[in-house]
Amino acid sequence: MSDYGSIFGKWRAAAGETWPAYTHHAFVEGLRDGSLPQASFLHYLVQDYIFLIHFSRAWALAVTKADTIDEMRHCAATVNALIDGEMKLHIGICAEAGISEADLAKAEERIENLAYTRFVLDAGHSGDFLDLLAALAPCVIGYGEIGARLKEAAGETPYQQWIDTYASDDFQEVCKAAGALIDSAVARRLGDHPEDSPRWTSLCDRFTTATRLEVGFWQMGMTP
Repeated sequence: MSDYGSIFGKWRAAAGETWPAYTHHAFVEGLRDGSLPQASFLHYLVQDYIFLIHFSRAWALAVTKADTIDEMRHCAATVNALIDGEMKLHIGICAEAGISEADLAKAEERIENLAYTRFVLDAGHSGDFLDLLAALAPCVIGYGEIGARLKEAAGETPYQQWIDTYASDDFQEVCKAAGALIDSAVARRLGDHPEDSPRWTSLCDRFTTATRLEVGFWQMGMTP
């Protein structure tokens, strides 16, 4: 696993078996070996396009929750990367399969998608910067971990473009930067021994809940 920061590693460990249930889900393994049905992949992409709209809003909310210009700058850059980079991947792959951007815009949002995205947004609206980062981290850094593992393990599959995107140097740098942001934000607010803070358990719980919702998102993808 790449170095995504100290706090991420601790949150990941605190999630226990929920983390591998997410990163080694049957959907992910189907991407790795090419056995995932195309209908499932396209269904996931359509829902993930909707997810990324709300995820971008959550990172934009993080700008308002930030304490420093550096924190604001990082969150604003992430919004741009999601809108101008990751969402374009979804639009391009779907277009090749005959699903237009207009089709994506009018797709019905699945309950699993609603549950996850509203959980993340609520973490930001009801909590502070750390609450929001704990809810955001499983997606952005988890996809980096998954992409790197699949790139190393997989031969050519029909989902190589997806794997290559999240394994790419550019996305890995996004993940490392997110990990560094989390480390500095936690140190700034909770000090050098955050595990001693009364907030630590609740932050771990937020991270674990978001990871559980990631598991549900993969499962949703398998049932178009």
